[in-house]
Amino acid sequence: MAMVMTTNILTPKQSGQGGWAIEMTPQMAHEAGVAEGSVILLHFNAGTLAAEIFPPADEATKRSVQQSIDKFGEAFAEMKRLGD
Repeated sequence: MAMVMTTNILTPKQSGQGGWAIEMTPQMAHEAGVAEGSVILLHFNAGTLAAEIFPPADEATKRSVQQSIDKFGEAFAEMKRLGD
């Protein structure tokens, strides 16, 4: 596999579970043979850095999450305000 230098920088986001999430570029998804919109989750595991690829959520899952946010959004905001 040839390495291509680019000026684009992938910025990981803290996942909240002791890891970091990186949204895959379309080129990365193509090279990995996964769906565009997939996410790489990086986390430490027994002294090594492990990576897992998660596919994008389907529409039913997105709707379910939105329903939960709509129903419990104020409670989620209060839990976030109070902290872990």
